[in-house]
Amino acid sequence: MSVLTRDEAQTRAQLIDVHRYTIDLDLTTGEETFDSRTVIHFTARAAGDTFVELKPAQLRSLTLDGQPLDPAALDGNRYALTALTAGDHELRVDASMRYSRTGEGMHRFTDPTDGERYVYTQLFMEDVQRVFAAFDQPDLKAVFALTVTAPEGWTVLGNGIATHDGNGRWTCAPTPLLSTYLVAVAAGPWHSIRTEHAGLPFGLHVRRSLGAYLDADADELFEITRQCYDRYHEKFEEPYPFDSYDQAFVPEFNAGAMENPGLVTFRDEFVYRSAVTDTQRQTRAMVIAHEMAHMWFGDLVTLRWWDDIWLNESFAEYMGYQTLTEATRFTDTWVDFGIARKAWGYDADQRPSTHPVAPDPDAVPDTASAMLNFDGISYAKGASALRQVVAWLGEKDFLAGINIHFKRHRFGNATLADFIDSLAQATDRDVHAWADVWLRTTGVDTLTPTVTETGGGWTLGIDRDGSRPHRITVGAFDADPIEPGRLVLRDRFDVDVPLTEHDVHPGCRPSLVVLNDGDTTYAKVRLDAASWAIALRSLSGIPDPLTRAVVWNAARDMVRDGELAPTAYLEAARAHLPRETDLAVVQGVLAFAAGQIADCYLPAEQRPAALATLTDTCRALLRHTEDGSDPGLRLTAVRHFIDAASQPASIQEWLADGSVPGGPELDPELRWRILTRLAVLGAVGEKEIAAELDRDPSATGQEGAARCRAALPTAEAKAEAWSRLFASDDLSNYLFTATAQGFWQPEQAALVREYVPRYYPDAVALAARRGPAIAEAAGRYAFPLHAVDAKALALGEDCLREASPIPALRRKLVDQLDDLSRALRIRGE
Repeated sequence: MSVLTRDEAQTRAQLIDVHRYTIDLDLTTGEETFDSRTVIHFTARAAGDTFVELKPAQLRSLTLDGQPLDPAALDGNRYALTALTAGDHELRVDASMRYSRTGEGMHRFTDPTDGERYVYTQLFMEDVQRVFAAFDQPDLKAVFALTVTAPEGWTVLGNGIATHDGNGRWTCAPTPLLSTYLVAVAAGPWHSIRTEHAGLPFGLHVRRSLGAYLDADADELFEITRQCYDRYHEKFEEPYPFDSYDQAFVPEFNAGAMENPGLVTFRDEFVYRSAVTDTQRQTRAMVIAHEMAHMWFGDLVTLRWWDDIWLNESFAEYMGYQTLTEATRFTDTWVDFGIARKAWGYDADQRPSTHPVAPDPDAVPDTASAMLNFDGISYAKGASALRQVVAWLGEKDFLAGINIHFKRHRFGNATLADFIDSLAQATDRDVHAWADVWLRTTGVDTLTPTVTETGGGWTLGIDRDGSRPHRITVGAFDADPIEPGRLVLRDRFDVDVPLTEHDVHPGCRPSLVVLNDGDTTYAKVRLDAASWAIALRSLSGIPDPLTRAVVWNAARDMVRDGELAPTAYLEAARAHLPRETDLAVVQGVLAFAAGQIADCYLPAEQRPAALATLTDTCRALLRHTEDGSDPGLRLTAVRHFIDAASQPASIQEWLADGSVPGGPELDPELRWRILTRLAVLGAVGEKEIAAELDRDPSATGQEGAARCRAALPTAEAKAEAWSRLFASDDLSNYLFTATAQGFWQPEQAALVREYVPRYYPDAVALAARRGPAIAEAAGRYAFPLHAVDAKALALGEDCLREASPIPALRRKLVDQLDDLSRALRIRGE
């Protein structure tokens, strides 16, 4: 199949203008395929040749201006339209299309709980071609009018309000001008809850077996939606541009969500079957805010080509966190961003695959390369850059520029240059120069303080390893004279880096000096020696959780850069997490301590001690939450205790009793978590897994059982799991991921050693067969992450040189191997 190049897209956009798609989908034709009939009205500005894209199971017929074309002339995913005359044209396409089980195109799912079937579209990048014929590029916007035939008892959802015409026929209201990748359909026997707000119909939808769980959270979901909607209308002069706002929580969804206009699709794990922390609820709320921001950034104004994907994602990321902070009960969202989300950007920006937030157009020559840029740079780094420009410009001028941008390009397409021109219209600052150094460059600056005492006070110097200007806040803290271990804020002041002068601050030097206090720039920060010594003793005594997050991030970066021993980070966690009050900080620190330090950065002989440190820390957290004052913190401690347990006795007792002493009771998520860890430790077998699956036969239960079976420490279990992953194409995207998550376990290194060299040829072949979504999963979840040795690194490097993996897998392998190389350096190997 051919990928679309930027040059081809520009040539086609110069030749044709697309006006309208009339699409008729029939979802009643069987379990493997559906029928797709498309009529495209377009104009050729001059005589010439072009092509239309589709990926059919069977192409039955095409006609151009009433004249039949030969279906056999389809070449891969392209049908050439030659000798077009200038003027209006009508193309008709009749095809049968395949359902997907990988979350691409028209995904089909059968709920194991009740046997009900659901379908939904995910048409991003090139996957519209799996559903209907299209001139598939973002700058050929058109009106879309859809009709859908569905089984009786189903509800059909679309971008516009869907009306049931009887006999299973549904008509969706024609859309405004949209890009092809934003068209959406979701159909099935949905459990739906509807309301109205600001004159618009709002809806929540989920499969029936999860209906009770949606009912329990509907008030919160609608409240967040209303609050974000109202806040965006205070920020943006352009009103919400579509006729309804549905949010559908769909099964086996690859991303967190997708910003389809009027029909946002979310992974249905956001409809909680089990207890969750408030930070998880905040994450769900942020995704709601993020996707709603896309209605303006991405849907109303859309990128012209995929080099500007940051114009979609960075803005939605920034607006999601900022709007949540301003408009909802979640007022500390930037703490979670700082300690969890931002690390995604920092890590990505230090790998060989890094790229600018706004890459040069020539660096994104086709859709395959564009797909690789949906990463921590386009999301977290881009949002951080926007947070920095807001600190530099001021929010008033920033929003003024945004509103100019919307007014100029509504229902059209725009580029980085267009956006910068709009910002420049609203300020006297040189935003073009800012964009050059912030958006067109790669890498992370490092800011290191030098604190010097003088006769009448103290001065601050800042060494910058990098090239970007930064406007940051500096926090100065003193030891509390009354309460040992607690710090109090003396002063906060803003500075511009590089410093042009060194002010003398009155008094003796503070106990702790923190650069980037408030976390408004994107840079690694270090502490001076005296401040670091205080931080090790008093980190949990810093009064502001965002400041604590900045210091924890500094420690994280020092571990990754080989400047702090991993065991020192673990000891800091043991000392301070039991006194930590911010749940996002606890979760972020434990996740890094377990997933990176214990699993990768420490050699195998030190892993038992690391796990003991983690379980000790979790026990201390459990003791601190015995009074029931912080159920979210207690739940976090329980989860991490289970994952770090090196002996089965305690968690076996919890499973047998159905609860943790002092709470919580074990819900399905905790039961499967315990069973997975017991499987790793060899304390359960197929009998116990099958019994738990009988207890919970849901889709999540199926995934839990797959994960447990792959985790069993027997040669037979590993062989079976490997065969399901790589020798068969039967697993859905979610079951593939669950099986892969169970397979590699640090405790089982000897058992799975023979599979390390097998991984590379098998993954390359799998990716070529099953495509980008499974390739990404194979590179992320099935990679032998815990085989940290030079031989494993050499095997991977050989694969990159010799095996030609498809781009999606190559990118994941490049990143994983760089992380492996980093782990070896940290170990001193």
